[in-house]
Amino acid sequence: MAITTKLEMRQSQSLIMTPQLMQAIKLLQMSNLDLVAYVDAELERNPLLEKGESETGGTGDIGDAPASDDRPAQGEPAATGDEPQAGDWMESQLETGSEAIATRLDTDLGNVFPDEPGVPSSPDPAALKGGDSYKNTSSSSAGEDYNLEAFVAEEESLVSSLEDQMHLVFSAPADKLIAGHLINSLDENGYLFLDLEETALQLGVSLERVESTLAILQTFEPAGVFARGLAECLKLQLVERNRFDPAMEALIDNIELLAKHDYAALRRVCSVDDEDLAEMITEIKALDPKPGSVFGSSLVQPMVPDVLIRRSPDGTWSVELNTDTLPKVLVNQTYYATITRNARNEVEKEYLTDCLQTANWLVKSLDQRAKTVLKVSTEIVRQQDGFLTYGIEHLRPLNLKTIADAIGMHESTISRVTSNKYMATPRGIYELKYFFSSAISATVGGDAHSAESVRHKIRQMIDAESPSAILSDDTIVKNLKDDGVDIARRTVAKYREAMKIPSSVQRRREKRARS
Repeated sequence: MAITTKLEMRQSQSLIMTPQLMQAIKLLQMSNLDLVAYVDAELERNPLLEKGESETGGTGDIGDAPASDDRPAQGEPAATGDEPQAGDWMESQLETGSEAIATRLDTDLGNVFPDEPGVPSSPDPAALKGGDSYKNTSSSSAGEDYNLEAFVAEEESLVSSLEDQMHLVFSAPADKLIAGHLINSLDENGYLFLDLEETALQLGVSLERVESTLAILQTFEPAGVFARGLAECLKLQLVERNRFDPAMEALIDNIELLAKHDYAALRRVCSVDDEDLAEMITEIKALDPKPGSVFGSSLVQPMVPDVLIRRSPDGTWSVELNTDTLPKVLVNQTYYATITRNARNEVEKEYLTDCLQTANWLVKSLDQRAKTVLKVSTEIVRQQDGFLTYGIEHLRPLNLKTIADAIGMHESTISRVTSNKYMATPRGIYELKYFFSSAISATVGGDAHSAESVRHKIRQMIDAESPSAILSDDTIVKNLKDDGVDIARRTVAKYREAMKIPSSVQRRREKRARS
């Protein structure tokens, strides 16, 4: 067969990841906070976008802007025929005489407009006759620049408290530099996870000077700061209370035995009896393992659900989007038409056309995102009706493919939709991914059990056990099989460790110590 060169024409279809498609996929997996931040950035970048306002003064629906620009600005009342037009108040004659105003009000002006801080009272005529000029002796802060917020107390932070103590203790600039570096390296709990050798090399000082500075910083309030671990934190607090004796030192060095409630081993290493050990443990429990947390931490952003689930009067479930989390943007077509007519060259027209296309695509992407989230959430509610009605024990096993096949979408789309989205149900707020769990087969061939419901049963069994009858993993497996759950012992151990539940031996020690 001869090899020749020829020209052919073919027609084919292929999916190309355009920037608009990538944007739509990116919006789909964003949380409501990230989505608001992204839309705010687009509002600053695109002159054709503006926030939509609803009739109640809130944010409106996604769509195009009104055709007219003659609407009043936000917060301004609409002009009517009975109201005076602009400039009328300047043409009217104002009352400037104090006697005329006092006659109309039928009282002295001092009763109506008392003197306020920063407003000078009338000068004394006698003082003026004496040649003394009138001077306003009030402070400048009480005048036009008077700021009430300047008197609001600022919340003291851990860093600022330690810096105030640092300036009182250290005088040498080098020591202040080292101390300031160590203070700024603390975490929110007051711990110092820093390599002192690297710090000394970075600051150009000796390791001994850094260690001596740290030793002084460890005496600052609150007691326990600048510790490099829990044991050192407790030690610093005991030293501050003058309770760090050899027995307590042995207890701190073997703090892991206290976590395991191995009191027999603690009595041996500390060389104390039961009464002394109980007193030492009581003192340890009175200490603060996180001394820096007394100053508070960063503000925690509250969780805002994306979907709201309510029970309808007919017994069905009503699924609706939380409109407070949906940013609404409008495309101002009127502004686009106005500035397009005044465009000076093709470059400006091309820029405006790109802005219009980007704005329209963003509006469509936001609308499509909202519809997709609502569609997926509705199917999840339909699949998990038993959980919403009866509780977690009736949570069904569910995977992405089941939802994707039911609504005609791809599994990857379902995965993006359920990421960082939350649903408010009568039983609490849950992430959409919470409703997806693996299946555990039944012992008698019935319906499979959800892994989450099995974990809930395990926790219920352990919470209900008594100190004299601690359940082992084998006993839990037997009880679950009696309830129709076919599960292996290693699976029970894995679920128990995932829920941070100790073993039966440790639970027995803990419950005996409490009783």
